[in-house]
Amino acid sequence: MLSGLQNPRQAAAQLLNFALILSTAFMMWKGLSIVSDSPSPIVVVLSGSMEPAFQRGDLLLLWNRNLVKETEVGEVVVYNIKGKDIPIVHRVVRKFGTGEKARLLTKGDNNVADDTELYARGQDYLERKDIIGTVFGYVPFVGYVTILLSEHPWLKTVMLGLMGLLVIIQRE
Repeated sequence: MLSGLQNPRQAAAQLLNFALILSTAFMMWKGLSIVSDSPSPIVVVLSGSMEPAFQRGDLLLLWNRNLVKETEVGEVVVYNIKGKDIPIVHRVVRKFGTGEKARLLTKGDNNVADDTELYARGQDYLERKDIIGTVFGYVPFVGYVTILLSEHPWLKTVMLGLMGLLVIIQRE
């Protein structure tokens, strides 16, 4: 019998270990979502619009603390636009009103103009419901893995293949 092939009990144990790793990562993500009160507690900077504050590939940690304290001018927020899947990371440059009725205007630090051109049709400002969270920390360049996987889809296949191979040849 080949050394890479194992009895069914060992194969099932390895498969369950792999499933445990994936489910643990998923539970950690959901736990972070609950603690931060954000549907996406971690995001990756995809463009250079926030340079020099944040570089492309930086991993941002979000906190949706607006339940306790309002977002103020100068804070960096991550927001979604209706009809677009990718969140945008920009700084609040103007604020009109307070509370749930507050309207915010954002701009990238490296951009010449504010974000009114990025907002959905007929939208002139952001509202509270558009904001995913406020940036409270970051880890430089760690997000490049995500960028590489999205820009080069074949890398996903290679990584999954290597992970599967490791599961098959791993011995306990």
